[in-house]
Amino acid sequence: MRKLLFVLSFVGLLAGCVVAYVSGITQSPLPPAFSPPTNPYPNGIYAEGLVESDQPSGENTNVYPEVTGTVKQILVTEGQEVKKGTVMLLIDDSIQRATVEQLQSQAQAASTVLEELKAQPRKETLDVSEAQVVSAQAALKTAQDELDKQQAAYDINPKSISKDALDSAANAVATAKANLDVALKQRDLTKAGAWIYDINNQERQYNALFKSYSSASALLSKYTLRAPKDEIVLAINSTVGSFVSGQGAYDAYTQGMDPVLVLGSPHAHLNVRCYVDEILVPRLPTPARMKAQMSVRGSNVKIPLEYVRMQPVISPKIELSDQRQERVDVRVLPIIFRLEKPEGLTLYPGQLVDIYIGE
Repeated sequence: MRKLLFVLSFVGLLAGCVVAYVSGITQSPLPPAFSPPTNPYPNGIYAEGLVESDQPSGENTNVYPEVTGTVKQILVTEGQEVKKGTVMLLIDDSIQRATVEQLQSQAQAASTVLEELKAQPRKETLDVSEAQVVSAQAALKTAQDELDKQQAAYDINPKSISKDALDSAANAVATAKANLDVALKQRDLTKAGAWIYDINNQERQYNALFKSYSSASALLSKYTLRAPKDEIVLAINSTVGSFVSGQGAYDAYTQGMDPVLVLGSPHAHLNVRCYVDEILVPRLPTPARMKAQMSVRGSNVKIPLEYVRMQPVISPKIELSDQRQERVDVRVLPIIFRLEKPEGLTLYPGQLVDIYIGE
């Protein structure tokens, strides 16, 4: 029994020594995945940058519709290169299209009436007027012949024709002359065609309706969003069936309004927009002597930058990572640099990078 206790004690002591030895072994630390960015310039200025597409001025192209409605169809995909005028998105235009067709019909009707006025006198209408003149002339001759007969009889024997009958025949002649005069004037009026004032009035009505139709047609074209120039689709912030307006599309995640489409230049050429604190602005070198280097976060990549331009307006800084755009008590000067995207590097517009500016 004592031997067993001795053996167990020895085994326990040996196990304790082994555990103490293993626990005392220190493992060498793993190498860092990437080195922290360092300032390559003796008096370099640090700034936070935002990658964006290469634009001659401004930033990415944010596309907003000029009308409100429901998205009917999306004809492009994110990452697709589009040419100028390419149809990208359709908004339901059924009501506006019906309005355009109605105004078009009204303008066509007004045009038809205007052509009708200009085409007067119509041959068939003029023929009727001529026939009425001939009829009035015949009626006048009949009345005149009747009056001449009664007058001759009265001259031979005054008792053969009563004075009333003679007066009635004279009145019939006067009526026939008046009817002929009316028929002649009606023929002249028909032959003269439409009154110039009626033509001018109808022409103005047609012009007003045609301009209303043209305006409605121009508004109808706004329901189709086209590419303003040759670019690449960076983001589509809406889906079929979503409601969009001039403020853009509602984003449930940020609870704000985003542009319906975001376009940019091809990713072979990118810009970096950095924001320099106004305290550091006096230390900036002149553009001719300015150099810059970009460090991509999460990697050891360092890319030289080419100065493009600056926006000479110092404005309140907007938190780059805050989609709600809360302003802070810092004012910054935007400076834009250009970079050539290295092969094999994952870099996209909207990515945050570190910028060092020196001379």
